[in-house]
Order: sequence, then structure tokens, then C-alpha cells
Amino acid sequence: MSTFYLLLLLAVTGLVGLGAGYVLRWLVGLSQKGSAELAMKQIMLDAREKAEAVVAEAEKKADAVVAAARTDLTSREDELREKDKRIGEKEQFLDKRQLDIDREAERIKAQIEEVKAIKVKADALVADRQKAVETAAKMSEDDALAQLMKTVELKHEEDMMVRIQKLEIDGKDRLEQKARDILATSIHRLGNAVQTDILTTNVPLPSDDVKGKIIGKEGRNIRTFERATGVDVLLDEQPGMIVISCFDPIRRQVARIALENLIVDQRIQPAKIEEVVEKSKNEVTKIMKQKAEEALYEVGLTGYDPKLVAILGRLHFRTSYGQNVLYHSVEMAHIAGVMAAELGADVKVAKAGALFHDIGKAVDHAVQGTHVEIGRRILEKFGVDKRVIQAMQAHHEEYPYETPESFIVQVTDAISGGRPGARRDSVENYIKRLTELEGIATSFQGVEKAYAIQAGRELRIFVKPEELSDLQSRELARSIALRVENELKYPGEIKVNVIRESRSIEFAR
Repeated sequence: MSTFYLLLLLAVTGLVGLGAGYVLRWLVGLSQKGSAELAMKQIMLDAREKAEAVVAEAEKKADAVVAAARTDLTSREDELREKDKRIGEKEQFLDKRQLDIDREAERIKAQIEEVKAIKVKADALVADRQKAVETAAKMSEDDALAQLMKTVELKHEEDMMVRIQKLEIDGKDRLEQKARDILATSIHRLGNAVQTDILTTNVPLPSDDVKGKIIGKEGRNIRTFERATGVDVLLDEQPGMIVISCFDPIRRQVARIALENLIVDQRIQPAKIEEVVEKSKNEVTKIMKQKAEEALYEVGLTGYDPKLVAILGRLHFRTSYGQNVLYHSVEMAHIAGVMAAELGADVKVAKAGALFHDIGKAVDHAVQGTHVEIGRRILEKFGVDKRVIQAMQAHHEEYPYETPESFIVQVTDAISGGRPGARRDSVENYIKRLTELEGIATSFQGVEKAYAIQAGRELRIFVKPEELSDLQSRELARSIALRVENELKYPGEIKVNVIRESRSIEFAR
């Protein structure tokens, strides 16, 4: 029982403690709630006071701004009134000035009319006086003037003639001396020698065994080589040398490079020969482009179309009267530049006109017309400056001299070509005859290639086997021979050799 009462007492005590704690917590909460309400009321009071202070400050500033604006407005109104006053005064002044100007203009008009009237009277008086003088002298004014001039001429005729002749001689001497000085300066400052071309090229042989490989079985290799390159190969002209003979420098260069490569490779047979010849043609094309770029760099010209540069490079393997055309053009460009600087002309235009003056010769064998006309069309096609075209087109007097640079190009062409030893007329005629020989052969239908070899003593023609039979090839040879006899003049005789060769090619796959 005592335990029960003890537990009951503990339970009652716990309930009493819980009730006391709840009451205590309720009392603390009430006290805190009252403190929070007081704090909030204090904050609201502080905020209201601050707001009233801010409003008062804002009103004060607004009043100051309004006062300043009113003051500024008043000042501006005063300025506007002052400006209006000044403008009014200026308008009055201008009106008065306009009246003065109008009065002055009227006065000047009156004076002009008065002067005109006086001039009319004066002219009438002069005319009357002149008429009276002519009547008294029985001679008109023109007759009197003519008589006076005649008298002066008769009296001083000899003195005038001597003076005129002296001036002419002195002026001519000074001009000729100046021209000689310019030409001498141009030539002396040029250190470029003219290189002449030849008609044969020598290729050294490392041993006589190589010569047999070049000839091939029954001459098959050398015939293939001559057909592919269009040159004449001379094996016994010089010991230890193979001589390549051809009037066309491009063919000769292709043959030289191909032959040198074949000698190094040692594998000489028809298929290899044709392959090497094609590669040599591409290499020669690169050489021509390189030579043209070097020429442009040497004379200081840039900015031209690459295709035009490639055409210019062909002149490296073109000769005119035995003179290399590209070297001749470069020399002309140097001389033209010096002369243009001395004469005050455009140096670049003169140089370009001289460098491109013979560009038509690069393709004149394939295009109709003179090399000047062909050159004009080439330069126009690639958009070259019109002044350059005007400068180059007159160097053979086919076109008029339109600019100072055209005179310079013509003179430099004469200087470069007229130098002793620069040109050989016989070589040019020889090359012209060989070119005409090949042109006659290629004009016939069915002809694939035609080469003038043996110094023009043989015309070797390759025909298309699918177009011409053996009998037609014989007839072709006779027709070409008759046409050569009728159209060309040549010493001795020319052998017309027509070659018809068939090939059958198949591939095993």
C-alpha cells in the first residue's frame, strides 16, 4: 500500500508541476508580447518622424529648384528681349543699306550709258579721222600695214634670215646634243649583254656504249626520239657528243632535257622515250614561266596575270634575227626606263611597253596577223593598262605615236636591234624558210606532225594512219613536194619523207 501511495503522490506532484510550468510559460509569453508591441510602436513613431523630416527636406529643395528655375527663366527672357532689339536694329540698318545700294546701282547704270554714248562718239571721230587720212594718203589701213611690213622686210630681210638660221642651227644642235646625252646615258647605265641563240645543242656522252642504246635495235630508239621531239639527232658530228639540230629552240630544249634524262636512266626504249619527252615538255614549260618571272623582277614590274607571264616566258625560246627575244625585251625595258626618267615620262609604262612589245611573237606561228596586232589582242585580253598598249603598238609604226612612251619604245627597239652583232639576218631568213616548210606540210588533211630537219633539206611528216592509207600517203608526199616547189625558194633539193605508222594497243585485265 505504501508503494501505491508513493506512486500516486508522484503522479499528483507531476501534474501539479506541469500545471505550474504551463502557467509560468503563459505569463512569460504575455510579457514578451507586450514588449514586442511597444517596440513596434516605437519603430513606427521613429519612421513617421523620419518621413516627416524627409518630406520637409524635399519641400525645401523643391522650393530652391523652383526659385532657381524662375531666376533662370527671367534671365533668358531678358536675353531674348535684348536679341529681338538687336535684330530689329540690324533690319533697319539693312533696309537703309539696301536703299543706298539701289541708289548707287542707278548712278552706275547712268554712268555706263554715258560712257557708251561717249565711246560711240569717239569711234565715229576715229573713223572719220581714219577716213580722212586714207583719203589724203590714197591708201587703206590694210594696204598701209602691208606696205609698212614690206618695207621693213626689205630693209632687214638679210638680218632676219641670218637670225632665223642661227636660231635654227643653235636649237637643232642643242636638241641633238641633249638626245645624244640621253641615249649615251641610257646605254652606258645598262650592263645587260645581248645573248644570241644557236641552231644546235650538244649533249655529252659518258661512254660509247650509251650511243648504241640511244640508237636501239635497227635504229628504233632514235627514230622514236626524233618523232617525239621533232629534232634531228647527229651522232657522229663530234666525238663524245650528240648534236641536236633544230631551228625551233623549244623543241631543241625539250630534246636536250629528255636526252640527258635518258642517258642518266640508261633504260632506253620507245615507251620510256615517249614518257621522258612528255616530262621534258612540262619541265620546259616551268623553265619558261621561271624566266618570265625573273625578267619581270629584273625590270621591276609586278601584278600581271599568270597566264600573260606564261606567254611572255615563251619568248625565252624565241629568236628574232638570231637575237633572243626575251633578253632583247629585257634590255629594251632597262633602256626605256632610263630614257623615261631622263625625259620625264612614265617609267613603269615605258618599261612595260618595251618588255611586252614583242609578246605577239610567242604565238605568231599559231595565230593570224602581225606580231604587233597579236600582241595588242593579248594585252587587251588580260586587261593591261591602255597606256602600255599604246606604248608597244607603235614600235613598227603600224599605229600612230600617241604618247611619249610610244616614242621611247620605238627608239629602244632600234638601239637594241641596231647594236653591232646583236642580230643575224641570214639566220632569221633560214628559220623563216623552215617555218614555212612545216606550215605547208601541216596544212594538208591527215597530217599529225611535221618537222623540218637536216638544216631544211628534209621534211619529215607523220600522218594519221586511220585517215590516210599507204597509197594516199604517197600521194600526199607528192602533193607537198609540188607545193614546196611552187611556193618556196631554196637552194638544192628538199626530201619529203611521209611516215605512216600503226599501233594496236590492248589491256589485259
